[in-house]
Amino acid sequence: MAGGSGTRLWPLSRAAHPKQFLRLYGENTMLQDTVNRLDALNIESMVTICSEECRFFVAEQLREIGKAGNIILEPVGRNTAPAIALAAFAEEGDPLMLVLAADHVIQDESKFAESIQNAISLAQAGKLVTFGITPREAHKGYGYIKRGSALDNGFVVEEFAEKPSVELAEEYVSSGEHYWNSGMFLMKVSRYLQELKKFRPEIHETCERAVAAAAVDLDFLRISKDIFEKCPSDSIDYAVMENTKDAVVVPMDAGWSDIGSWSSLWEVSDKDDKGNATQGDVLMHDVSNSYVRSESRLVAAIGVEDLVIVSTKDAVMVAHKDRVQDIKLIVQDLKNDARSEWELPREVRRPWGYYDSIDNGSRYQAKRITVKPGAKLSVQMHHHRAEHWIVVSGTAKVTNGDETFLLSENQSTYIPIGGVHALENPGKVNLEIIEVQTGSYLGEDDIVRFEDKYGRY
Repeated sequence: MAGGSGTRLWPLSRAAHPKQFLRLYGENTMLQDTVNRLDALNIESMVTICSEECRFFVAEQLREIGKAGNIILEPVGRNTAPAIALAAFAEEGDPLMLVLAADHVIQDESKFAESIQNAISLAQAGKLVTFGITPREAHKGYGYIKRGSALDNGFVVEEFAEKPSVELAEEYVSSGEHYWNSGMFLMKVSRYLQELKKFRPEIHETCERAVAAAAVDLDFLRISKDIFEKCPSDSIDYAVMENTKDAVVVPMDAGWSDIGSWSSLWEVSDKDDKGNATQGDVLMHDVSNSYVRSESRLVAAIGVEDLVIVSTKDAVMVAHKDRVQDIKLIVQDLKNDARSEWELPREVRRPWGYYDSIDNGSRYQAKRITVKPGAKLSVQMHHHRAEHWIVVSGTAKVTNGDETFLLSENQSTYIPIGGVHALENPGKVNLEIIEVQTGSYLGEDDIVRFEDKYGRY
């Protein structure tokens, strides 16, 4: 499951570029780490569920690590119970279905695989298995699972508990009978659909119809929006796991974290002898127990403790570690003020490459555009802006009105308002150009597409 916006990890995570597609922890993105983690298991096939807007992130990041799998596009978000149902209905036969979120950190992958193996016999016997994380502390940010009687390698689930107070979390941990609720599951496809139909028949019926009406689009299975948007929104916990009599919890002690906030990322990161975790160009003096991260420039911190400082190309966020949950309030303020920083980073990924908005002002905007070898931007036009293109490196194949021609380093062209145009990289190395836009309106929605190899219209 690769949905979600990760607003509590702003300004790095944005609505249009959420945390599961970022390199927050290690060299790979969180999605890539999740997929690579499956190498230790006997996986027959893989399905990734994501939003329409994130489909090219998934396809490109799977390609980068040499993995392939089906990609299901949710036209709207409806929480985890319907998402899992889409994957179940799209599957042929009745295999075991391992459900994972794409934004978890697992530090001990051998123990992760061991817990999955321990759950297989239970799932084959018709149980709906969830994985309970052995708690490291009385964490109030996670839900808890209370175990009951032992059953093979697991325990019957006695109770699911909501995120507790600190005092109640301490009672849970000291009892030795509670686990953190990981949000990972193993079950037969048929058993999940049976229990979903029993307890949430409207979700079952809507998802079945939505998959039946789905269309194949390039590498994607596009779910019918007209049908699926009518589906009730509910989590698998509320819809199924808290109602079924066959819920089983298998313990997992694998260094798990869901990286739900900057403080949780600080917890799993390597730290210096003063408890600081840093990334990027950072200088510190007399700093302790802090997380400091720079994506593009020098960040200096002096005489502070217990802070989170994150600098991106277009924003700087400073928060006390105990208040990082309130970052969502800043994101909401940005959204209310119609500012773009809540949704888009300065560097925006596209299926053909990416662009970096390096400067803007009244009636102008400058971008650095990078186009991958063999990639092509859509054939398009703009009603309100003209564009100047200057090639910095590589070779550009340009369509400008009725003409098509090549441009090389230091050459340029001008696209007038209303001119039909396209940009393509016919070479073997990245094409980099500087684009200067001028006009009365410079928004990304002033694009009329006539042809697009990636199906965007």
